[in-house]
Amino acid sequence: MRDFFPGLAGIPAAKSSVSFVDGAEGVLEYRGIRIEDLAKHSSFLETAFLLLFNRLPTKRELDDFTRDISHHRRIKYRIIDLLKSLPEQGHPMDALQAAVAALGMFYPAHEVLDEAIRYLTAVRLIAKLPTIVAAFARLRRGDNAIRPRDDLSYAENFLYMLTEQIPDPAMAKIFDVCLILHAEHTMNASTFSGMVTASTLADPYTAVSSAIGTLKGPLHGGANEAVIHMLEEIQTLERIPEYLNQKLTNKEKIMGFGHRIYKVKDPRAIVMQAFAKQLAADTTTQSFYTLASAVEKHMDARVGPKGIRPNVDFYSGILYHQMGIDTDLFTPMFAIARVAGWLAHCFEQYHDNHLFRPDQIYEGQRNRPYQSLANRETSSS
Repeated sequence: MRDFFPGLAGIPAAKSSVSFVDGAEGVLEYRGIRIEDLAKHSSFLETAFLLLFNRLPTKRELDDFTRDISHHRRIKYRIIDLLKSLPEQGHPMDALQAAVAALGMFYPAHEVLDEAIRYLTAVRLIAKLPTIVAAFARLRRGDNAIRPRDDLSYAENFLYMLTEQIPDPAMAKIFDVCLILHAEHTMNASTFSGMVTASTLADPYTAVSSAIGTLKGPLHGGANEAVIHMLEEIQTLERIPEYLNQKLTNKEKIMGFGHRIYKVKDPRAIVMQAFAKQLAADTTTQSFYTLASAVEKHMDARVGPKGIRPNVDFYSGILYHQMGIDTDLFTPMFAIARVAGWLAHCFEQYHDNHLFRPDQIYEGQRNRPYQSLANRETSSS
C-alpha cells in the first residue's frame, strides 16, 4: 500500500527562497527578514520589492518602483464596464478574479521568461488590484468609482478610493502594516494554486486569478470574514462558553483558530491584536475586540495546550471591522497584499519550471465489462 498524505500535508512541493516559517517557535521571515522588523520599519511597497527581487531596494529603486505603481493604478473603462455588469450581490472576490483574468487580455504577458515583461506585469497587478476592489465596492452601491490619486501612498489611495475621503494618517499606517503581514506565507493553498497554474507557463494574470479563486474559500482567506460572522452570532460575553461548548462538542471549527503550520500564536496575529487593542481604546462602546479577547482566553484554556491558537485571520477581521470596512471586502484586501507573494513564487516557478503533475491512489473498480444501453435498462428495472 502506497503512502497517502491528505492535502499533501508535510510534502515539499518546491524549493524557495521567498519566505520561511518555524511553526513551533512562531517565526516568519520574508527573504530572511523577520516579519516583526518589516512591520515596524518597512512599507508595503518596499516589502513587495523585497519579495519580488530578494533584496531591499535603494532609495532610488524604491522611488522608481513607487512611481511605477502610482502610474499604473488606473484601470481601463472596459474593466469598469465589466464590473458594472456583475451582480451587485455577488462576492467581491468573484469580481476581482474576473477582472484580473480580463487584465491579461488587455496586457498580454505570454513571454513569462522576459524579465522586463515580468516586472511590468508585477507593477500592473500590484497597482491595479486595489483600484478594482474599491471600484466594485462602490459600483455595487450605485456610486461612481473613484479615480486613484498619484499623490497618495499605496495604503492611503486604497482607503481614499473606498470613501472619497483622505484617511487619517495613523489609520493608513495601520492598513499598510496589515498589507505587509498578509503579503506572503510560504506554500499556502493559494500560492500553490498559482504555482500549479504558472507551471503550465500560463501568464501571471492567469496564475494570480487562479490564486484569487483559491484564497476565497473559508478555510483560507475567507476565514477573516467568518470570524466577524462568528462574533456577530456570539453577541455577548455571557454567551461565549455556551457557544464554544457546542462547537467543540460537535467538533466544529472555531473560525480564526488553529493553523496547519503554527503550534503557537501566529506572529502576525500578535501585531494585529496590538493595533485592534489600540483602536478599541478610542471607543466608548463594547467592541468586537473585547468580545474577541474573551473568546481567545476561553479558547486558550480549552484547546491552547493542543497548539490551537489565534491565527492571522482572527484579529485581521476584527481590525478591518474597526476601520469601518465592509466584511466581504476583507478577503479581497488579503488578495491585494498577497499578490506580491504569489508573484514572487510564480517567478521562481518560471525560472526553474517543472510542470506539476502529482500522482494518485486509485480506489475504484477495475476491468469492468461494458454493457450496452439495452442491457443497462434491463438490469436497472
